[in-house]
Amino acid sequence: MTLLSMLVMQLERLAALEVMSVNTYVESQKEFIAAEKALIECEQHLSNITVLENPACHIQSAGKNLWLISSKSKPRLEALIFLDDKTYIATRVNWRQNFE
Repeated sequence: MTLLSMLVMQLERLAALEVMSVNTYVESQKEFIAAEKALIECEQHLSNITVLENPACHIQSAGKNLWLISSKSKPRLEALIFLDDKTYIATRVNWRQNFE
């Protein structure tokens, strides 16, 4: 009887850990999507950044029509953008997650 009760306790703990794991995964996915949307918004308005009243990202020049955009929220995402100065079309060269 004692072994069965210990087994039930262990199963309850494992179930609780699994629920916590799924909730953490869902929350992190929401935060990742929000950070990516912030990058996309800044990328779309890169040629006229004054349109954004309160940008959700940091923007800095990397020279030669290259711009480094990073999200302010966590997880921190960074994208290197090429902005064609004739057509004002922004092209993402690469992106990465910035781990702190």
